[in-house]
Amino acid sequence: MQLDKFLENLNSGKRVDGGSEEMAYMHHLSQEAMKITCELNYKYNTPQQIRLLFSQLIGKKVDEDFAIFPPFYTDCGKNITIGKGVFINSGCQFQDQGGITIGDGALIGPKTVIATLNHGFLPEDRAALDPAPVKIGKRVWIGANVSILPGVTIGDNAIVGAGAVVTKDVPANTIVAGVPAKKIGQID
Repeated sequence: MQLDKFLENLNSGKRVDGGSEEMAYMHHLSQEAMKITCELNYKYNTPQQIRLLFSQLIGKKVDEDFAIFPPFYTDCGKNITIGKGVFINSGCQFQDQGGITIGDGALIGPKTVIATLNHGFLPEDRAALDPAPVKIGKRVWIGANVSILPGVTIGDNAIVGAGAVVTKDVPANTIVAGVPAKKIGQID
């Protein structure tokens, strides 16, 4: 399987069945991601080296103003798109097979989890994976220890309070917090 075809299938929302060619390729990409994240996470790297490693991980060049504090974890890496001026704090985990897009100037707090896959709900479908993208707008601020679930879009300028579990879309210029995340304020 080729990367382009794999990403096309996932980005179309196509289910990945257990034991399928797509699942085998997913495991292949996981091994590559583990190798790169080990190099990123377990030795000192300059900011320039970090950008190079992260670019290698996602298969796209990140801008010179991108910054990340390791450790960082992902089980794929190849379906992440990063805007300009993005900062990702330490301990984040991205499950990006379904696609993660982060807009310009977004700030991602420490230990944020972004998930883009669900398992089938029926017991006989548990080995299957259903991808759904997560989209984070421009200048979004994600607090520490936030979990963002598959299929969620967070609009431009929104703020997600620390510890929130985001299960539904967050409109632009909105402040949400809690489990599940609910609107607590508006940015004028």
